[in-house]
Amino acid sequence: MRALFKDNIVEALVGLVVVLVAIGFVSFAYDRTQAGGVQDGYVLLARFPNVAGVTPGTDVKMAGIKVGQVVKQSLDATSYQAVVELGIDKALKLPIDSSAAITSEGLLGGTYIALTPGGEEAMLEPGQEIAETSGATDLMALIGGFVNKPAPAPASPAPAEAPMGGAAE
Repeated sequence: MRALFKDNIVEALVGLVVVLVAIGFVSFAYDRTQAGGVQDGYVLLARFPNVAGVTPGTDVKMAGIKVGQVVKQSLDATSYQAVVELGIDKALKLPIDSSAAITSEGLLGGTYIALTPGGEEAMLEPGQEIAETSGATDLMALIGGFVNKPAPAPASPAPAEAPMGGAAE
């Protein structure tokens, strides 16, 4: 066994490095996505007709700044809408007439939930629902609508004109 290890020391060291890099990557991904749930925050609910591209860990932003993340999503069996639990930073207090919209960072960018604060004095309490929401836009359907748009009908031909200067018979 010892002779086998001495002959393959390079392969063993490369394997050890690969395992260590994989452990580091998993640790980095776990920390980056904050997969453990809401840390020092509270949960708000929002109902959307379409949550395409939104998963637990998706960013929640206000004015382009990350203020939370999606904690959980489920389907309401009576309204057939997606119920999304948003973990919001405890320092952020939202008025009760605030809105939430699913939007993308660009044509090929990621999806996030954008919060827009309202103007009411009363604030949302933990566990309450954001009433005004806007679901995800299906970009592929929009692009497909333009690509598959039927061609315009050809214009009817113009009547032929009589030659000029010709004598009439």
